[in-house]
Amino acid sequence: MNRFTARLALGALAVLGVGREATAAGDAIQLTRFDASLVNRKVDPCTDFYAYACSTWLEKNPIPPDQSFWATASNLQIWNETILRETMEQAAPPDPKRTRLQQQIGDYWQACIDVASLDQKGLQPIRADLDRIAAMKSKGDLPKAIARLHLSVPGVTGGYNTYDNYTPAALFGFGPIQDFANAQLVVAAIDQGGMGLPGRESYLSDEAKTKEVRQKYLAHVQKLFALAGEKPDQAASDAAAVLRIETALARAAMDVVKRRDPANLNNVRSLAQVQSATPSFDWKTYLAEIGAPAPAHYIVAAPEFLAGMEKLVKSEPLSAWKAYLRWWLLHGNASALSTPFVEANFDFFGRVLFGSKELRPRWRRCVTFADRDLGEALGQAYVARAFPPESKQRSEAMVHSIEAALGKNIDQLEWMSAATKKAAKEKLTAIEEKFGYPKTWIDYSSVTIGRESLAANMHSASAFELHRQLNKIGKPVDRGEWTMTPATINAYYDAQLNTINFPAGILQPPYFDPKQPEATNYGGIGSVIGHEIVHGFDDQGRKYDGQGNLRDWWTPEDGKQYDERGKCITAEYSQEVSDLGVKTDGLLTQGEDTADNGGVRIALMALESTAAAQGKSLDVAGPDGFTDRQRFFLAYGFVWCANIRPQLARMLVATDPHSLSQYRVNNVVQNLPEFQKAFGCKKGQAMVREPACRVW
Repeated sequence: MNRFTARLALGALAVLGVGREATAAGDAIQLTRFDASLVNRKVDPCTDFYAYACSTWLEKNPIPPDQSFWATASNLQIWNETILRETMEQAAPPDPKRTRLQQQIGDYWQACIDVASLDQKGLQPIRADLDRIAAMKSKGDLPKAIARLHLSVPGVTGGYNTYDNYTPAALFGFGPIQDFANAQLVVAAIDQGGMGLPGRESYLSDEAKTKEVRQKYLAHVQKLFALAGEKPDQAASDAAAVLRIETALARAAMDVVKRRDPANLNNVRSLAQVQSATPSFDWKTYLAEIGAPAPAHYIVAAPEFLAGMEKLVKSEPLSAWKAYLRWWLLHGNASALSTPFVEANFDFFGRVLFGSKELRPRWRRCVTFADRDLGEALGQAYVARAFPPESKQRSEAMVHSIEAALGKNIDQLEWMSAATKKAAKEKLTAIEEKFGYPKTWIDYSSVTIGRESLAANMHSASAFELHRQLNKIGKPVDRGEWTMTPATINAYYDAQLNTINFPAGILQPPYFDPKQPEATNYGGIGSVIGHEIVHGFDDQGRKYDGQGNLRDWWTPEDGKQYDERGKCITAEYSQEVSDLGVKTDGLLTQGEDTADNGGVRIALMALESTAAAQGKSLDVAGPDGFTDRQRFFLAYGFVWCANIRPQLARMLVATDPHSLSQYRVNNVVQNLPEFQKAFGCKKGQAMVREPACRVW
């Protein structure tokens, strides 16, 4: 849940005409809530706590055929999406009385849900773009062609951070970034990109299943070319060119572990230096085409990637680059085209890559697209219905108690000097908390949305978002901006803003439930809050000061002590996953694992303080036989219960900085004496690690 990235107008909440009362469709969805009766008492919690907390639920909740995983939050996802769907459906009928926002979200819905119209149009929505690519006379036309793709396909500003492996855009990523040395300054960043598969290892690994996926990817690219009208031999040749170019880009890219260190991304360059590194690509043409303002300087996330890009532009013929551009055009628009393209896209990215058996219902896909393209417009209605003021107040109170617990934790650390403790507490005090939704909503009034073409709507929204992002360059940092929409079930810490951010979408059951006791909420959303706070002090976050600048505020000895404790975490989470035939990389997941361990510890400390202030004990058994201390850990385990398809799990192990769910539970409690005391675990049992790992 860590985001490196990088608003309470009550009047706006009524603009879409959606009240707080639930509708029949929303009522039909049963949110998953923690229930002690789901605990599998046949399992010894000291042997496998994840199985103890989750196995009954997992058995009762197999993965639906249209999903690649199914977790305790999955019903919440559908519930959230249903609210957004109802909002769009209500706004869809043409009516001169509709507001601008109602017209946009209603017409977006109509354009997306009308499959018959999409099928009739075929390639028409992108025909002009295909013709422009075909008309290219030389590789000198490449900058304009890449710019057009970046303006029409979402994703170009989505990377250049330590969380993502790369930017999912044609050739490279481009967008605004807070300067590493001066977090008040917004400059421009150029990132590695251009890969359709999830990360460089997908292209470079010799592991058998990865090679198999690569061959199926090649077949998928060829199929899309065939659907676009290419003859078999040409489609095969063009697909080979795409894979050849993307593989070369992967070889030039920085590996995912090295990328986790922000110092490795902080490569300051002038435009002249960028141009000198890539003389075959005219940056001035590209920048003019997308309308980018001139920054104080550029951050080049991976200079070696630019060198590799230059070699490719020089060595690959124009025909290969035309194939690459056609592929990224088809790939970026496949979900918005006719049924054959949608099904082909699912065949690879759904079935092969994620293991899903069936395509998600059309309505859910439409909601996903709209949340991406018009997220804060829809978010206003979501907040009005699903996030009452009392939820905001209770979650704010929890975060303050958990921050206080971390402050106490810092005071108690024997290995940390007084000077570093003082700096750490200053940073902790400077953290800004954001809950639910932004204070100022994005103004989408300039986005052109119609009822005729889903692709055209996506293109318009993408161009708007790129220009909105580029408009930040050279201006003061907007501290109120969010990088997640209100209905998102996630949370993040922003190192350069030093903020923790919790969308309204996650402040719902099973994470946060006003009907549950404090112990359950502290184990659920409290551990998430603790996780995000600790991200400010994990192996990445600790390298930033309280103002968001990349600055070492640790004494040399304390830095060494921290690294030694980090090695314990890395070793613990580097393990064989026998049923998948892969090994996890603790260096890749170290930040998230550190946040999990510290987050649970400080959430429990906060619960203890809250109970003490109320004169309550956490160690008195309730009617179900569990104490509140046990209930805290059970609630923590419960929010991570998840069935996952092996295809997706293998991909996540290779690319995702988060550990798989069972390790997010078992590996954490193994390190906590408080857990072992709560459940009576003894030395030598699986849930008692020796030596225990602890950073925070």
